[in-house]
Amino acid sequence: AEARTLAGLAGLGDLVLTSTGDLSRNRTVGLKLARGHRLDEILSSMHMVAEGVRTTYAAVELAARCGVEMPITQEMFQMLRHGKSPREAIRALMERSLKSE
Repeated sequence: AEARTLAGLAGLGDLVLTSTGDLSRNRTVGLKLARGHRLDEILSSMHMVAEGVRTTYAAVELAARCGVEMPITQEMFQMLRHGKSPREAIRALMERSLKSE
């Protein structure tokens, strides 16, 4: 991947729309998780795929294979796969030891 791909209008537009758009499937999943719904309930009520769920699983697997720390992605995985509450995930991130990244 190239840096200019994200920085282009299409890449940036996709990021903004995914983060803020009312029709964004990924945003819908995130909002419902924040309201306390379970992932299986959320996904079964949707008629389309929220690709961020599978992408999170794949990113965690790739990071583990490559020995790369991805704390935010790991906490997302814990929420999606293991039902960790968003509040607990944020707390875990905020309580991490400080270090250069």
